[in-house]
Amino acid sequence: MHKSRLGNLVIDCPADDLWAAARFWSAALGYRLPSETDASGRFIQLVTPPGEVQVIVQRVDHAARMHLDVETDAIAAEVARMEALGARIVAEHADWVVMEAPSGQRFCVGSPYRDGFDRHANAWP
Repeated sequence: MHKSRLGNLVIDCPADDLWAAARFWSAALGYRLPSETDASGRFIQLVTPPGEVQVIVQRVDHAARMHLDVETDAIAAEVARMEALGARIVAEHADWVVMEAPSGQRFCVGSPYRDGFDRHANAWP
């Protein structure tokens, strides 16, 4: 048995000014901007209430889109479960797997990073 749940909503932006994109999404969604971003300047995580899905504005080298991150305590088992539902693997990284739903949307499967995972995640046989 393993567990998984929705972890992040990631807003992929090819913009040069990531802070401008983050300011828009902060105002649009009503979540505060953080005081600083990650060291690489690749993403800005908006301040969401504890336990809620995180919203991340991320600089990318592809077209603008949004994707979901699914967090799990067993990446291989969750990837296999998603494949059984019809998803396919797009790319494998050291800490996460990029997948594509049968309807074409991409999502990532990775380890838990939010508090409350054990209490709030779905358990799968």
